[in-house]
Amino acid sequence: MTIKLDYQTVKNIRTPGRYTDALVKGLHIWVKPNLNKYWIFRYTHMGKQQNISLGAFPTLTIAEARIKAQQARDELNEGKNPLAAKTAAKTQRNAQEAKKILFKDFAASCIQTKRSEWSNQKHGDQWVFTLEEYAYPIIGNKALDEITMEDILEILEPIWTTKTETASRLRGRLEWILASATTRKLRTGINPALWRGFLQTILPAPNKIKKVEHHKALPYRQVAALIADLREMATIAALALEFTILNASRTGEVIGGLQSELHDDVWIIPGSRMKAKKEHRVPLCKRSLEILEIARVMDPNSKYLFSKNGKRLSNMAMPMMIRRAKVDATVHGFRSTFRDWVSEETTHSSEVAEMALAHTITNTVERSYRRKDLLEKRRLLLNDWEDYCNTVHENVIELKAA
Repeated sequence: MTIKLDYQTVKNIRTPGRYTDALVKGLHIWVKPNLNKYWIFRYTHMGKQQNISLGAFPTLTIAEARIKAQQARDELNEGKNPLAAKTAAKTQRNAQEAKKILFKDFAASCIQTKRSEWSNQKHGDQWVFTLEEYAYPIIGNKALDEITMEDILEILEPIWTTKTETASRLRGRLEWILASATTRKLRTGINPALWRGFLQTILPAPNKIKKVEHHKALPYRQVAALIADLREMATIAALALEFTILNASRTGEVIGGLQSELHDDVWIIPGSRMKAKKEHRVPLCKRSLEILEIARVMDPNSKYLFSKNGKRLSNMAMPMMIRRAKVDATVHGFRSTFRDWVSEETTHSSEVAEMALAHTITNTVERSYRRKDLLEKRRLLLNDWEDYCNTVHENVIELKAA
């Protein structure tokens, strides 16, 4: 429909469709079903009909739309394709903009975007640490479109065989960030961190060189001595570590624990914070309840179980306590310590121990029969574990294999 377009006429259009401007050939106002209105320049080039979006009404006025449409018409009369020219100009602008965006700034925005995917803050911390430790010193201040395969190899090669798992994860993170930049048209060409068919032809496959390393676990006969040392330290991190050991819990479950999750003598961890995404009930024994009360007195207005000035403990708080105690173990390793003790020193069933650890049952048939969480049996198990941890075992010599 060709009509005389002016501000009031366009504003009053209430019927979806295209309305042609009578003054500039090919200029249309496109009214969508939701009554949003857009200026379109429609033309034919080499027998093919094409459209160029000029802008939205009323942000782009009628006069401005006519000027843009006439400029496109002039290019067409010169034998040029206005849409191709517009695309080329946009690509050039993006390229110039990319030169202003540094890798470290773009990576930070990517991590912030992905945080909503992660149920555990630890994942974000790992991304930040590996990038700051290995990538930023080499490409942190480089523009996105300047990063090459040589840069990626300079980052990865020094740690590819010595810290293979870390290097492999870092490569995946670099690939994702650079792929995101390509999607946003901030860089072009092949992704320099791509594995399949690219870095795969240069670096050895991780599974060929990777050494499986388990979390270092403290022999269970030494746990009581460590707990005695932790009680001497009398810090909030020491309390958190003791609580973690007594309940065979994971770091993220404890440092993210909330006061609202406590129900009398049971700590109910929601599925959103569990590795298996399933609610887990923890029966709290005498010492665990004492620890929680002490922690509450140390930071009375906090929503967290363990905190300083209302802020949750960092992921490094408990490992620092282990280092301070001069113990060669990891926080996660104490779960193995607990499991070894159950197997070697008690008559508690494997089924109860696995439920205490909140392990996922891989056998679907077996899982279908385990509808209860054996809370009271687990309470007896954790009571025995607490009693064992409270008893220092003298004159015990650890025998090492020759």
